[in-house]
Formats: sequence, structure tokens, C-alpha cells
Amino acid sequence: MVSVALAQTADGGVLTDIEEAIDGFFEPFAAWISGWVFYAFPVGGIEIPIVVLWLVTAAIIITVALGFAQFRYFKLSTEVIRGKFSRNDDPGEITHFQALSSALSGTVGLGNIAGVGAAMALGGAGATFWMIVCGLLGMATKFAECTLGVKYRQQNADGTFSGGPFKYMPVAFGRLFGKWPAMILTGLFAIAIFGFGVGGGNMFQANQTFVQAQEVTGGSDGFLGSDGAALVFGLVLAGLVAAVIIGGIKSIARVTSKLVPFMGITYVIACLFVILSNADHIPAALTDIVQGAFSPQAGLGGLVGVLIVGFQRAAFSNEAGLGSAPIAHSPVRTRRPVSEGFVALMEPFIDTVIVCTMTALTIIIADAPSFQNGINQVIDGGAVPDGVSLTSDAFATFLPWFPSILAIAVALFAFSTLVTWSYYGEKAWEFFFGHSKVSLNIYRLIFCTFTVIGTVLTFGQVLTITDSFLFICGFINLAALYILLPEVRREMKHYLADRKSGRLFELGAADDAELAAIREEHGNTGELPAMEGTEQSHHQD
Repeated sequence: MVSVALAQTADGGVLTDIEEAIDGFFEPFAAWISGWVFYAFPVGGIEIPIVVLWLVTAAIIITVALGFAQFRYFKLSTEVIRGKFSRNDDPGEITHFQALSSALSGTVGLGNIAGVGAAMALGGAGATFWMIVCGLLGMATKFAECTLGVKYRQQNADGTFSGGPFKYMPVAFGRLFGKWPAMILTGLFAIAIFGFGVGGGNMFQANQTFVQAQEVTGGSDGFLGSDGAALVFGLVLAGLVAAVIIGGIKSIARVTSKLVPFMGITYVIACLFVILSNADHIPAALTDIVQGAFSPQAGLGGLVGVLIVGFQRAAFSNEAGLGSAPIAHSPVRTRRPVSEGFVALMEPFIDTVIVCTMTALTIIIADAPSFQNGINQVIDGGAVPDGVSLTSDAFATFLPWFPSILAIAVALFAFSTLVTWSYYGEKAWEFFFGHSKVSLNIYRLIFCTFTVIGTVLTFGQVLTITDSFLFICGFINLAALYILLPEVRREMKHYLADRKSGRLFELGAADDAELAAIREEHGNTGELPAMEGTEQSHHQD
């Protein structure tokens, strides 16, 4: 999840008046929609958000339905990402690795830094355990939704591909409700994706990028602290965004495939430095995580409270089930839709199981005074402390200079999230206005305009609404996944049979009609006869 808290408000004067007027206008609607989307019911004195329960329950059901695929086929996932079964003539625009990087750039970011810190203050060390559990379960959800995103994609006249929920939702809901109800539900999903893309995925990220750039250049006393600096910065940022997104998903993938691994590896190395420098504290930290998961510290809501905090942080971080990732994965070069399911299941593993856990271990092992103070503050009924500060303080304990690097990393994370969400919003726009050069250029101009606005103003109530929009997507998307889940199982069965028989290389190049004919001839069992005289060669992506 990309949005954590509001970063700054506009300085006084006309800008403040504009911001307050717009926030005042949207406040009633923001309160209504967030109260509905994030409605929580009490269990043992703990408020359980229905949307979190909806996401986690779906992850459990899909995990069981797919036979715990995320655990059984982890090695196969790495093979597909490396391009082991890919061919240069596979239809699509980007490689498996680029699709994974693009999708990760939309999830790995502020939630892994600030969100984990806030979760630790709310749930203590035990929240980490439940974050990991939820991340592992979410791998199956990503598998299912990204398989369907590729399966129902369509090629546009200009050779690009459009897929994701905008294509499989009309099929799923059409089977139950008919064409028009299906289009209405899909349209609601598209509005929600577009709304969050402009707000949380654009304005908030632009604001965060400016705040972090301002921080590393001397704060309010630096050259970015002067009047008009935010506007100039916004125009420059919008120019950089435009330079990336005008080229479509290929350009976005080229940037994110370099930026995301660089940022992620740098951040994890820093975490490992803190952790390994205190290797003797690792057993105690792991003990705290496990014991805290089942015997949580008094005042943190008991077992249910810590479990919900962990699940909520993981669900908000990796976005499994929300329908955003299939949009990034749908242009992948492949003839076998389920191959991208095996790629996508790595997202929650990297985002939550690795990056979030590294952050949590760093905070626990560093044990900066602000960590326990934050927990005490929550127990005493105070506000949840700033998660970025908790994480930054943990690094500063052992790397006094790292907070400045962390500020730069946060800005880069925000930028990568921004360009990825531009693509998600573009596909939502395309659902309503079609895929044409004029239409897409109008959208990109609108998106970049809101990038500038985001650096100048922080619309608190507007961003509350857009956060709610993202989780509306979860309700609609998971309903579609349930309907089409049998198709995901069949796709997986055929793919695994082809791999077992040793003909995944050849069949990866066969078109859909040929595959269907072969399977029909052999009883649609997924088992294919031996093919003699074929060359089992392949090309790397």
C-alpha cells in the first residue's frame, strides 16, 4: 500500500484557503465512504476491518484451491522469471522480470518503511509474525489474479496489450448477472482505480517526493524551502514523469526494472548491516516475534489485536487481491497466461516476507528509544507515532548517516510508485474512452497536472477518499476471482503437465488453437504425448 499519512500542508495564504475549501467540500463524503469501506466490527474489544477479513479469507481459500502452489512451485517461479521457458517470439511487450519489477514498484515503498514502523508501534514485535503469514497467503491471490489478467488480455491495433481486471471482470460477472450489470461493476472498479491513481498513486507520491527532496537539501532553510520551490519542483517532476510514461509500459518497465532492484537491494543491505552487526541479538529478536505473536504485550489488544495489525499491514502493503498488479503483468511476453501467475506470486514474498520483515527486524534489534516509547504511547491511548521516524531512528543507531540515504530512498520509492500508478490509471481511462493516441495523451496531460498539484497542495480529505477507492477494488476484484478460480486451476494443471513431460519449451511457442486441438485429441487431461524429433531449446528473456 502506498499511502501511509499526509506529509505536509501548504503554507499560508491563498494556497491554504484553496486547500481548506476543497477539503471542507469533500469532508462529509470522505467520512461516509471511509466509514463504509473500512467498517470494522468488534471482537473481544478489538475492531476488525471487514476489508482485511475479506482479503485474508480470500487468500486462504485461493491457497487451498490451488493446492498451496506458492510453496510447492517456488523454484518454478524463479525459473519463469529468469526466462527459462520464454521465447523471443512470444506475444507481449515486456519480459517476466520487467513485469515483476513494474508491479513491485507500485507496492514496495512507503508502506514497507513507514507502514511497518507504525504497525510495530501498534502491535509490537508479534505483528511481524502475522505480516509474514499474510504475505505468504497473499502469494496465492496474486497468482490467481495475474493469471486471469493475462488470460483475458487483448491486443490493440498499435500492437500494445490491455488486460487485467478490466478484461476478466466482464467475463466473470457476465456469467452471473448479464452484460450490463457486469459492465457497471467493472466501471465502478475502473473509477476506483482511476481515483486512487490520481490521488494516492500520484498526488501523495509527488508530495512525498518533494518533502524528502526538501529534507535532504537543508529543509525549510535549504534552496527547496523558498517560496515557489514546490511549484518549480512539481513542474520538473511532472516533466520526468512525462518522459517515462509517454513511452507506455515498455518505458515504465525499463525504468522500474533498474530502479526497483537498485532501491530494494540497497535498502535490504542496510537492514542486513544492522541485523548482522548485532548477530547475537537475532535469536532474541526472533523469539520476541514468535512470543509476541501468541503472547502479546499487555495493552496491544491481545492475540486478536496483534494478529489484525499484522494482517492489515501486509494486506495494505502488497495489495494482493486489489486488482492493481494484474494490470502491470498483462502486457508480459508469454503464450501461457499461468506462467505470469508463477511470476506474480513472488510479489508478496519480496514485498512483505523479505522487505517488511527486514524493516521489522532492524527496528527490533536496534531497539532505539523511540520504538518502546512509541509502543508506550499507543498503550496509553496516544496517537500512533510516525513510522518513518521509527525506522530512521533504528538505522541511525548504527548508521548515523543513513537517515539521509533513507530520505533519498523514500523519494525514489515514491517516484517509481507514481509512474506505475500512471499506467494503472491509464488502463482505467482506456476502459471508458478507448485506446487511441489522442485519448491517452489527454490522460497523461491530466495525470502530470495532478503531479504538479500534489507537490503544492495536500488534500487530506481527497486522499482519504482515494484510499477508500483502492479497497473498493478489493471487494469487486475478489468476487470476480471466485467466479473464475476453476479456470486458474485448469491453466495451472495443464502448465505443470507440460513441464513434467518436458515439452514446455515447444508448447510455449504453440498458439492457443494448436494447444486446444492437442488437448482435445488426448482427452483434455492436461497430459500430452511424447513428441519425437523436437529440439528442446529456449531463449532467455
